[in-house]
Amino acid sequence: MKRLDRLLTRGDWIYLASLLVPLVVYNLVLKVVRIVTRPDPPGFLGFLDQVRSDLLFNLGFAALWIGVFAVVRGGWPRRAVLILFHLAVVVVVILTTSAHFFYTTTGSTLDLSFVLVSISSIGEIQGAIGSETTTLHWALVSVILFYTLAGPALLTRLFTGTWDPQPDAPGSPGRAPLTVGLAAVLLFSLSVVPSVTNAGNAFARDPLANMVVNEVATTEVEANVSPESLPTDTSLSPTPETEKRNVVLVFLESTRAESTTAYNDEIDTTPFLDELSEESLMAERAHAVVPHTSKALVATACGVPPPLDTQKTESEPGIIPARCLPELLEEQGYNSAFFQSATETFERRPQLVDNFGYGHFQAIEDMSKTGYQRVNYFGFEDEIMLKPSRAWLEENADDGPFMTTYLTVTPHHNYVVPQRYGTKKYSSDPELNRYLNTVRYQDFFLEKLFDQYKDLGLYEDTIFVILGDHGEGFGEHGLKQHDNTIYQEGLHIPLLVHDPKNPEPRRVEENVNELDVLPTVADMLGYRVEGGDYPGFSLLSPPEDRRLVASCYHERTCLASIDGDKKYIYSYGNRGEEYYDLSEDPEEKKNLIEEQGDKKIEDLRDDLLAWEARVTDSYEQQRPQEETTE
Repeated sequence: MKRLDRLLTRGDWIYLASLLVPLVVYNLVLKVVRIVTRPDPPGFLGFLDQVRSDLLFNLGFAALWIGVFAVVRGGWPRRAVLILFHLAVVVVVILTTSAHFFYTTTGSTLDLSFVLVSISSIGEIQGAIGSETTTLHWALVSVILFYTLAGPALLTRLFTGTWDPQPDAPGSPGRAPLTVGLAAVLLFSLSVVPSVTNAGNAFARDPLANMVVNEVATTEVEANVSPESLPTDTSLSPTPETEKRNVVLVFLESTRAESTTAYNDEIDTTPFLDELSEESLMAERAHAVVPHTSKALVATACGVPPPLDTQKTESEPGIIPARCLPELLEEQGYNSAFFQSATETFERRPQLVDNFGYGHFQAIEDMSKTGYQRVNYFGFEDEIMLKPSRAWLEENADDGPFMTTYLTVTPHHNYVVPQRYGTKKYSSDPELNRYLNTVRYQDFFLEKLFDQYKDLGLYEDTIFVILGDHGEGFGEHGLKQHDNTIYQEGLHIPLLVHDPKNPEPRRVEENVNELDVLPTVADMLGYRVEGGDYPGFSLLSPPEDRRLVASCYHERTCLASIDGDKKYIYSYGNRGEEYYDLSEDPEEKKNLIEEQGDKKIEDLRDDLLAWEARVTDSYEQQRPQEETTE
């Protein structure tokens, strides 16, 4: 007891304990909730292993501040320490709480880069936060913040009779602070020791420890992409087969293939899309490159992999290492327009659309909302685009060929179903049922859009490309929504090309992805691409032997390769490596990684990391080089 009194006064111990003890308990309770609510809760030893990191990290945090208070014992430095202590606790509470609700909502762990991006664009995510919180949540947050800021001083006053936790600090603490500091370092270090269970290191680690590890534990792979190999100087060259027909791209938000009738005849969500597929070229095994909308737009419109980050790099002027389809077609006399039923500024969409080369961009801010229902925190039901589309077409269609693009939003989380067509019962899971009904609504919009082109006499002279931007997860592999859903429910998307002049049904059995849309459109219009090569292939002649690559949206979270029916997933050590045979196991339930040779998996892993490095380098080369002066 005397040693403790020498380290800190009684007031200090009360002050620190009144904040650190509730903090440690709070963080541990959140972790326990995450553990016991997992689809596969562990046994007793697994539970101890999964809570170990959180316990050690929080004890290390407590030891750190005990050591700091012991060293800084008075004057203005002590007042500065008190302020920093409270700020640190507030930051820890905010981050651990955010990580907890992010995990319970999406099944993914939170990384620091995404936190920083979210802070820098708080206006974009405040709607998402609002959709997941209630008045009770905010009341609890207010109580917690009040106690965090005022509670320690009130308790210290109650038990010691003074507001100052250390009015007198006689003597020196000796070597005790050093010992406590070393203990803090040891506890922090032990908190990042990998898990020995199969829970996955990212989940098993304390949320803050995991953020740090993800930032520092990077796998550096060298990549030197030749500027000449990038399709930055391409153009479309007419041929005798060239026919300047209109082009329409329709992106179906968060639409996974298995939730559409065209790909799953056991569900009647999309009868129009199904009917259309009987007169279209349809890719049976189409995949997203990155399961995130802005990334999908880059891959599709520009024919190259998007930047593999959360920084919205793709919206920087001139950053895309390719010439995109709207720009290529503009040189051939095409007008172009991009419509979305989402808010204008979400993820810097105007800048992104401008990067693609579209001549006209219109979002809900410039659309009449009368009679249309808001369906989520950043958009309205998709039929809101029909009137602006008709107006633009009536004004511009007679001026020559055009390219239009429509980005829907209704099936996006939080799956609010527009009421104009009612609802149907598809699933006993309320959230999944709402989602499937939003997909059903989207099919009505698609049919009305086609009717519009028929009414205006534009249908026969137009090529339509309809595809999902990405899929959507509903806990099939512990993941929800899409950003990090690297399994087939997140990657397998519908992809149809409908040509009214050639309504013969055709099925593409080979693996394809969004990179193939640009070459397909050029091929169907009869143009030859000159001045460079895009990595995709025309769906009219896809290669049989081909390996597709995909990435999670969050950096250093996961990569996947699909070669025929074999799929490999690498998760940077955050969880175990995975290998599936999709022909025998389409739902990816049986991990065959242990049956594969070490050299085979090492080669697959190296190929994925090399691809990631090449994609990153291709964007770095587009950044303006800083001028140097001697």
